[in-house]
Amino acid sequence: MANAASGMAVHDDCKLRFLDLKAKRTYRFIVYKIEEKQKQVVVEKLGEPTDSYEDFSASLPADECRYAVYDFDFVTEENVPRSRIVFIAWSPDTSKVRSKMIYASSKDRFKRELDGIQVELQATDPTEMGLDVIRSRSN
Repeated sequence: MANAASGMAVHDDCKLRFLDLKAKRTYRFIVYKIEEKQKQVVVEKLGEPTDSYEDFSASLPADECRYAVYDFDFVTEENVPRSRIVFIAWSPDTSKVRSKMIYASSKDRFKRELDGIQVELQATDPTEMGLDVIRSRSN
């Protein structure tokens, strides 16, 4: 199924890996990339459950757009362990305008394919998706 706005399809692997993250907690994070030639969103990198937030953050290229999902564990003020699935639209200022437009126009449809996202962030630099930001949006 291609998105009428941008013509991007979503590879089945994107949804299957997301379900693994959500249900089985097989991954800490998933980084998705739009393959322009194939006109589809594909899985670029899978983070091991033991990977840190720094590993995740380092997986996002400094000058290219990506979508990412991060399984964020935290403890509430009442000392209750919680988990939130965070969707991040990574669109650094240094990325190409065309790339930003393609990612922006495909985002909502792609996000709808991933059932179970609880928090969404749009980030143009690492400070906009720091752990403090994720924590404040997850409560």
